[in-house]
Amino acid sequence: MDGLYISSFAVIASSPAESRALYLDALGLPLSRHGDDDYFFTETLEGAKHFGVWPLAQAAEACFGVREWPADRPVPQACVEFEVATEAGVQAAADELASRGHKMIHGAKTEPWGQVVARLQAPEGVIVGLSYAPWLHGEARNDPALA
Repeated sequence: MDGLYISSFAVIASSPAESRALYLDALGLPLSRHGDDDYFFTETLEGAKHFGVWPLAQAAEACFGVREWPADRPVPQACVEFEVATEAGVQAAADELASRGHKMIHGAKTEPWGQVVARLQAPEGVIVGLSYAPWLHGEARNDPALA
């Protein structure tokens, strides 16, 4: 797998309002709401392609299709995503990690905003994404929540 760079880092918030109070209000980060949901993020913070405060319920839904984190897995505190060079490279990277004994949460899938991502959970509980975000490669962004 050839990770190009860290494309995204998000804290995972079991209490989104309290986390926003720290990152948005106290630290003054330039976070914006994603559409009408509780996800707050910025793509203008120097040194990061994307930084977000991701509600745990949304992380559970993205990973498992339900809004409750599975009781048999460690509750994650963060998510880091590594960008790959091509859309097809996401599944290839997931296959490579699986062949090395890492259990994927899910293979490559396209999120509603156009990002292709595969995810696994690291031993310490961090969600690790393998990502292809078209807008990071000069392609058009397809996110109705940002329109």
